[in-house]
Amino acid sequence: MKLLRVGDPGKERPAVMTSAGTVLGLSPLAADIDRPFLESGGLERVRAALEAGGSGLPRIDMTGVRVGAPVARPGKVVCVGLNYQDHAEETGASIPTRPVVFMKDPDTVVGPYDGVLIPRVSAKTDWEVELAVVIGRTARYLEGPEEGLAHIAGFAISNDVSEREFQLEYSPQWDLGKSCETFNPLGPWLVTPDEVGDPQDLTLRLTVNGETRQHGNTRHMIFDVGHLVAYLSNYMVLRPGDVINTGTPAGVALGLPGTPYLRPGDTVEASIDGLGTQRQTFTRA
Repeated sequence: MKLLRVGDPGKERPAVMTSAGTVLGLSPLAADIDRPFLESGGLERVRAALEAGGSGLPRIDMTGVRVGAPVARPGKVVCVGLNYQDHAEETGASIPTRPVVFMKDPDTVVGPYDGVLIPRVSAKTDWEVELAVVIGRTARYLEGPEEGLAHIAGFAISNDVSEREFQLEYSPQWDLGKSCETFNPLGPWLVTPDEVGDPQDLTLRLTVNGETRQHGNTRHMIFDVGHLVAYLSNYMVLRPGDVINTGTPAGVALGLPGTPYLRPGDTVEASIDGLGTQRQTFTRA
């Protein structure tokens, strides 16, 4: 299934896209796509409604309709850095022996086509296409990758926008460069695992103003998706609706000497196999 949220910011309505590309409203079944929805068996209710032909679910005309982030109000956004060997190498970092974990302010999450703000004093705003994991069941002390995969509600595209000067020069921690306003476009869809297939065989792509910057595959992750979910659950409780950004492949401005960082008017387009495409235009805050 492909779940999405449509409408103006703060007024999004839950919806689902059928295999034929029709968008149906989920208001008869759910108030939103959020923790209560996932905890109460919302995915199963939607699947049952679709198997019954979608009767009772209103069709939504998407003409001119904004698409929001596919999950509302994540409790936390957990990020994994340097999780692709080529990305670690291009930035001059050592290959990690344990996942590099940091947090991102959940308020950074915006829709997949929303504008992104370059901070007022930023000179090094960068891009990072990533596979995002959305947790579907509360996870504590999971014992291995299989248990980790069993706790996933679905996957989405994430752009882990980063300000490198803030991140690497202003603080020994990365938070300042990761949590600026609008720095996590997410979506367009939350795609359930049955439709995604093997999460370790997905191609990621990102362009800036039409020029390819990133082209990688999740098979080159150092720590795979199931391992990451299980690993994190041993250090924090993962709740339904929490988001995990699983790392980015090579091709960021930080690792490409002479490549300009993002400037007002630039457009970034990111895609992942089976998860759609997102696109943002960057403006100065």
